[in-house]
Amino acid sequence: MSFDSRNRLEQMRSADRARDRRNRVVAIGLSAVVVAGLLGFGSYMLLEKSEAKERTEETRAQDSKQTEQEKKEPAAGPIAGEKTWDAAKLGRDHVTTDVRYPMEPPVGGNHNPAWLNCDGVVYEKAVPNVNAVHALEHGAVWVTHNEKASGDDVTGLASRVRSTPYSLMSPYEGQAGAIMLTAWGKQVTVDSADDPRVAAFFSKYVQGAQTPEPGAPCTGGVDG
Repeated sequence: MSFDSRNRLEQMRSADRARDRRNRVVAIGLSAVVVAGLLGFGSYMLLEKSEAKERTEETRAQDSKQTEQEKKEPAAGPIAGEKTWDAAKLGRDHVTTDVRYPMEPPVGGNHNPAWLNCDGVVYEKAVPNVNAVHALEHGAVWVTHNEKASGDDVTGLASRVRSTPYSLMSPYEGQAGAIMLTAWGKQVTVDSADDPRVAAFFSKYVQGAQTPEPGAPCTGGVDG
């Protein structure tokens, strides 16, 4: 009887050990499944965040490109109050003498061989017409103002010019309007820097279709 009891006890202990091993195996397996699930979920979330970031950056890039494109698109149709001269009749000869232009500021005509630097340059004093006209031939927009223009308007226009290649600005006492914008064969008079025609004129005529020599430089010339 004692032998049978020991035998049964040993069998029970073996069964307990076997059950413990199975439980450990099951626990390890479940832990592995949980860890794998967590890792998979974490990887999924990281991937989602990465893709969302890429989509956001792509959207921002597209918006930026669209904004830049909108800036480059010229104003459609004529600008209100704009005056136009026949470009074929303006003359484009290089001369070393002074030129008497029929309008102030001049919108084109014969001019000095040296162009006025116009890479976003704001001149504090009046500049020679004959050099400024050459800058117009290269596609620049020339902003001029007289004593009727307010200080705020002059400051605002100067900021626009400094940020715009192929543009220049200078005082011009002989002109009729407070603020005038001139391109080759084109001119408009405005009363303030906030006039929407200022932005329209820049958009349409900075290196616009009216330019006799598109791509010609606005640097390497003379400074007033």
